[in-house]
Amino acid sequence: MSDSASSRAPVDIHELRRFLLDFAVTLVGAGSQPSRVLRSAQRIGGSLGHEVDLAIFPKHIILSVLSRGDDTTRRTAVGDIRPAPFNFDIILKLNALSWEAWDRGLSLAELRRRYTAIVSAPRTSRRLELPLISCANAAFCRLFGGDATAMAVVFAATLIAFFIRREMLIRRIDHRMAFILAAFVASLIAALAIRHLPTATPEIALGASVLFLIPGVPLINAVNDVVEGHILMGFARAVNAGILIICIALGLSATLLLTGLSAV
Repeated sequence: MSDSASSRAPVDIHELRRFLLDFAVTLVGAGSQPSRVLRSAQRIGGSLGHEVDLAIFPKHIILSVLSRGDDTTRRTAVGDIRPAPFNFDIILKLNALSWEAWDRGLSLAELRRRYTAIVSAPRTSRRLELPLISCANAAFCRLFGGDATAMAVVFAATLIAFFIRREMLIRRIDHRMAFILAAFVASLIAALAIRHLPTATPEIALGASVLFLIPGVPLINAVNDVVEGHILMGFARAVNAGILIICIALGLSATLLLTGLSAV
């Protein structure tokens, strides 16, 4: 790999720094772990004959690119991490792109072209997303012992609440308010439905109605970050996940107070 990197035309270190910063910011915003972002950026930099250092903070990334042929040539930049929904497809494809750059010696222009194609690709259809997530949450209800009626209630509650949450996020309403309202709507629909529909597992229907909001991926990433030594990032993710859990609890508590339910 070093022979191909040395035989290739010199890479503009400013352009490489700009590309790697965009690459790293996109990966972190999509939910990738800092260790994966660092390894992927270093693979791309190494394939082009440069060394890369990264410092990842909850809101910012500091990236430094050092030329292997000239120790005095170093370029550093700071990028903002923009909030974005988790996207495992982008994480997978960008990680694969870094390996392709290392194995095949892709040029910086080709890397930029492929990166742009990956991040601009359309996401899963919103019309398809709603029923799939609702089915998944209904399956959770069944997994915890819910009957057919409870599953139907959870499906309907998830469908409506997830649609409301998504529309609020599209309109750039604070995501914590979106979680509170979604938890309230989902649990309220479930609470009202189980009062009028025959079900032997009403408590499971009520509890499962808000499971689609649980921030499982941030919690897992927080633990992985701490284990791998990224303490600050792991702690920040754990705190943010904890705040979302509190928001879910607030929405669910509002339903219990409004309906007069303390235990179903």
